[in-house]
Amino acid sequence: MAAVEAKSARRREERPAAAVERNGVRAVGRYVVGGVLLGIPLLLALFGPLFASGDLSKDAAFTLGGGHLFGTDFVGRDVWNEVLLGGRSVVLVAAVATAATYALAVPIGLLAGMTRSRLLDEVVMRPLDVVLAIPSMLMLLLLASIAPNVLWVLIGIVVLINLPDVIRIARASALSLSARPSVEAMRMQGESWARIAIGYVARAMARTLAADFGTRFTGAIYLVASASFLGVGVSPQASDWAAMVDRNRTGLFIQPWAVALPAMLIIALSVGVNLVFDQWWRGRTEVRG
Repeated sequence: MAAVEAKSARRREERPAAAVERNGVRAVGRYVVGGVLLGIPLLLALFGPLFASGDLSKDAAFTLGGGHLFGTDFVGRDVWNEVLLGGRSVVLVAAVATAATYALAVPIGLLAGMTRSRLLDEVVMRPLDVVLAIPSMLMLLLLASIAPNVLWVLIGIVVLINLPDVIRIARASALSLSARPSVEAMRMQGESWARIAIGYVARAMARTLAADFGTRFTGAIYLVASASFLGVGVSPQASDWAAMVDRNRTGLFIQPWAVALPAMLIIALSVGVNLVFDQWWRGRTEVRG
């Protein structure tokens, strides 16, 4: 009887260890998959122009082979060379726009969430409801039609479209955190508003904002790619992954690489960012737990 009980105890002890090992293997697998999906488009975007050919001579349009690794595009340019040149506009604009969105939205959301003035909260939040009521693509088209066709304007448009959502998330998180007993205790101790807001509430908001970051970056990529597809922010003849999809879609069934290759890189970038960021934050949470 004692032997049976000892054996059962050993099994109970081994099960958590086995579960931890399986979870570790899965986590490594997700890191590897996400790292590959994210690393390939990032490396091409950052270092591709260094390896791109300076030869801009044109061949026959929509051909495969002929000395071209992935054939030629709609005007006879080498597809692989265009891919090497076309990633920076998508990746860097999306990254800068996402960073600028959080830099503007978090302080505004923190102010609206921690203020005790109902008037100030209404003044901050009600104009954002008007912006939220306009579909993002419609706003993109409206703003693009009256703005100059330059990248910094595209960054501003993406920031404006994403700003209301991030402000609302930051405000909701700040409202919840500012109602905690610990915040009330800090107020009773005479702590300054800045110390409470920045030293405690903003740090506690990081978890919520980090969970939103991956989705927000993917949304920025979508908006930048859509703008490039529509010819906003980049020249219609520029080397750009999204613009390549637009220009070459008429020859999709003749020369699929000219459309499929840039499209797959955009998809890999979006999926890879979410996989890597989610796994990284999950690991931080498990370590703290």
